[in-house]
Amino acid sequence: MVESCDLTSRHCKPCEGGTPPLPGAEIERYLADLPGWERHDAVISKRFEFKNYCQTMGFVNAVAWIAQSQGHHPDLEVSYRNCRVSYTTHAIGGLSENDFICAAKVEALLT
Repeated sequence: MVESCDLTSRHCKPCEGGTPPLPGAEIERYLADLPGWERHDAVISKRFEFKNYCQTMGFVNAVAWIAQSQGHHPDLEVSYRNCRVSYTTHAIGGLSENDFICAAKVEALLT
């Protein structure tokens, strides 16, 4: 089983069209190591809650830094005390290992 700590040490690799999305069994193995992350079709996401707007924005900025450093960018839904982070790999129309690498790095921000 792939553990999230292994994922946090990895770096995203460029995905190109023609690369197949991860199979369902592999997606479920990755998700097992990412508490609170959910799969909805070809997207994984998690809602993070904070005490106030300042903490929320600090988290958003940290996620943005991860996205830039990995070259893999999530969709973010931001409100006063929470942020939903969603990953998918648009180039392949599904989930790739990159989505789980970034999700693990986001998760590590709060552990």
